[in-house]
Amino acid sequence: MELLRQFSEKYTKEEAPKVSVGDTVRVHIRVKEGNRERIQVFEGTVIAKKHGGIEESFTVRRISYGVGVEKVFPLHAPTIEKVETIRRGKVRRAKLYYLRDRVGKAAKVKEDL
Repeated sequence: MELLRQFSEKYTKEEAPKVSVGDTVRVHIRVKEGNRERIQVFEGTVIAKKHGGIEESFTVRRISYGVGVEKVFPLHAPTIEKVETIRRGKVRRAKLYYLRDRVGKAAKVKEDL
């Protein structure tokens, strides 16, 4: 158990981004292509958070050219440069999987003021 705790502390980020379900976020990911590296941005709505500790992850959904695209990001991954919160969402569910069936304005999440 001690070994597992030491491993978790080693790879856990000190300043973990504050992400909650319903937020619209912009995730900056470090992508390696061949011998060069660049930052790719993925913007969308957080529809789920899973687990806790070192294996904590969140799912971000966006519509790209009329097709729904979802990506799962590990919160403490070294490839994630930063996570910006664009707007806070007001939701009453832990998982927003119902947004997959909705199109257009119906798929929007109300803003939390």
